[in-house]
Amino acid sequence: MKSFREFPDIGELVVGTVSSVKDYGAFVKLEEFPGKEGFIHVSEVTTGWVKYIRDHIREGKKIVAKVIDVNKSKNQINLSLKRVTDAQKRKKMQEWKNEIRGRMLFERMVNMMGMDVEQAYENFGYDLIEVFGGIYPAMEAVVMEENVLQEEGFEGDWIPTFVKMAKENIAPPFVKISGALIISSNDPDGVEKVREALRRAASAGDNIEIYYIGSPKYRITVTAEDYKSAEKIMKAAADAALEYMESLGEGNHAEFDRKGE
Repeated sequence: MKSFREFPDIGELVVGTVSSVKDYGAFVKLEEFPGKEGFIHVSEVTTGWVKYIRDHIREGKKIVAKVIDVNKSKNQINLSLKRVTDAQKRKKMQEWKNEIRGRMLFERMVNMMGMDVEQAYENFGYDLIEVFGGIYPAMEAVVMEENVLQEEGFEGDWIPTFVKMAKENIAPPFVKISGALIISSNDPDGVEKVREALRRAASAGDNIEIYYIGSPKYRITVTAEDYKSAEKIMKAAADAALEYMESLGEGNHAEFDRKGE
């Protein structure tokens, strides 16, 4: 699966295929990040003591893991199985399967229009992934609100065909959007103040998830029944964090990046 990001974020859930199992841990090919491999230490396979690691994980198995550390300079990605709940596993696996379907529909559309697939990703595909969180969520969004692409600034002759393809193939139960909160504090108790800002953001609405990207950035995702509702919740969450940090005065900073860059 093509990705516009080279590495996953810390705290992110990823789908992988176990490529090798050793007594000390397992190596996993990351399906959403071509060419990248993660490592699950034996202590992160399951809770409690592991006598035989292959009782819990085997080569060729599809798994959902949480990213617990990323060292880009060493090309190392550490993962955990035990920190993923069954509900998270089911949800992430379904999202991954949906995105595979979305990419297949996207590439079918591109071929029908006589366009080069790689060039189509570069021209607008990766932008769709960045704004909506994936090709499939983008298709869900246009099914719910036909003009959402134009509202987000997209242009091109491909849009009517994309909308048609989505309407003929997608029945969305929800939409998911993401952005980034950049929060910092120079106060002695700054860590607690950042935590409070994030808590207020997470409490601003339903189905809000926040996880650490890299200081001082945090990714925020919102899931809702339609795109407008998701945007409304996202704004409330961002405003809650920004207003709190602003109220603390000098030395405390917060901003919101809708594209999550």
